[in-house]
Amino acid sequence: MTPYWSTPFVTTTTFADLGVPAALTSILEKDGITIPSPIQAATLPDSLAGRDVLGRGRTGSGKTLAFVLPMLARLAASGRTRQSKRPRALILAPTRELATQIDDVLAPFASVLGMRSRTVFGGVGQGPQVQAIGKGVDVVVACPGRLEDLINQGHIDLSSVEVTILDEADHMSDLGFLPVVKRILDKTPRGSQRMLFSATLDGAINQIVKRYLESPVTHEADSAQSPVAKMTHHVLHIHVNDHLPVLTDLVAAPGRKVVFTRTKHRAKKMARQLNAAGVPAVELHGNLSQNARTRTMEAFHSGTASTLVATDIAARGIHVDDVSLVIHADPPVEHKAYLHRSGRTARAGAEGTVVTLMTDEQVRDVKDLTRKAGIKPTTTRVNVGHELLAQLAPGERSFPGAFVHEGAAPQGNGGGSKGGSRGGGRGGQSRGGQGGGQASSSRGERGGAGRNRNGGGSGSGGGQSRGGSGGGQSRGASGGQRRSGGQGGGSGRQGGSRGGSVVAFSSSSSGRNR
Repeated sequence: MTPYWSTPFVTTTTFADLGVPAALTSILEKDGITIPSPIQAATLPDSLAGRDVLGRGRTGSGKTLAFVLPMLARLAASGRTRQSKRPRALILAPTRELATQIDDVLAPFASVLGMRSRTVFGGVGQGPQVQAIGKGVDVVVACPGRLEDLINQGHIDLSSVEVTILDEADHMSDLGFLPVVKRILDKTPRGSQRMLFSATLDGAINQIVKRYLESPVTHEADSAQSPVAKMTHHVLHIHVNDHLPVLTDLVAAPGRKVVFTRTKHRAKKMARQLNAAGVPAVELHGNLSQNARTRTMEAFHSGTASTLVATDIAARGIHVDDVSLVIHADPPVEHKAYLHRSGRTARAGAEGTVVTLMTDEQVRDVKDLTRKAGIKPTTTRVNVGHELLAQLAPGERSFPGAFVHEGAAPQGNGGGSKGGSRGGGRGGQSRGGQGGGQASSSRGERGGAGRNRNGGGSGSGGGQSRGGSGGGQSRGASGGQRRSGGQGGGSGRQGGSRGGSVVAFSSSSSGRNR
């Protein structure tokens, strides 16, 4: 049976008292972090001593520092040097966003110790990752799928790993990563230190614990229902026709908001509707390329887009500390998903509001959902203009206009974006003007140039690509056939992994390009 020690909620102990080296505490102090959170105070003595640790703490409880600090301290103490292809520490994370954010936390601490780290995940070319690891890194922060690919190709050797960390282990289980995680852990040295952090510790996680952790010390920094402790929960019973107007009213208030939907299609549609209403919103779901996901999060972090519309991919992988309002535009199916979605607010000791929009058809499901989640929300029947909306999302409503990604091709006169299959888009046809539209999907971008007729005009476009970058066949664009004047370029396809983009540019002089 796994040992268990309960953890106190209040501590006045400092990081230095717990044994964190001065070089690391100085970075903490510069950031105004002087008192450890409960999960940090609980786990640091054991993790710094080299013990295997099993830690459960909710999102926003400080788990990242709880494993980053002891990992780096132990690497510094061991005195070993980094080698080509042989990282000294491994952090596994379920999503690309989470891996990136862990590395962002890790980087300043590693730098002061003269160490290097590298993220490894899919959705981007592996070349830069392979090159960095070939030069030698101390820490690899990786998603399981891409990491296993690089191991099988001989680009990474885990035989020198001194510390292995699994973050959001329960989410990796939910995503079906456990078989890959086991194969990866089998390649790390037996007897090396291993730490596992998770919001929940259920049966699937116990398989990993029993097989890979040796006499782990278990710490639970809060109760199973603690994610709801500092949140105010409301269910808004609405008529189906009021769904979008009520949602728009809430997100038009000041501050960052995260809106959750059940499907990728809904996330895309809802973001488009909010932008059309003048609320700058970005979408996050599995159909986006890694570059698009990065741009989305940069816009949300910077405040350029005040609303993030996401599927459950963001319930675990996105850590933003100042989200004041979470809206379940589509109630989730499982209560665990409700808790993890809601955990986007009330982070790092802050308070937050969680709103669930419920139509008549969803009453029974929502009641069952909240009961299983262990919460008792305030349920109110509302419509557009109801006074409760201003209380839940205080502040003057503003509609500054749709969010536009930098570098997006503007649509000219007569142009249009016509939705295509696979989440992509085709450009509209433009006669006597500029045309074009662009859209992206996880399988590449299907740009739109369409056909330019009767005079000059320009457009960008290309065919579908399943990897790399290259021009598709496009009439009146790159690769177009030139008839009766005009200019056309070459066309081509470039193979590779899926997720590339296709952009072609053309210019026409006079005449008719078809």
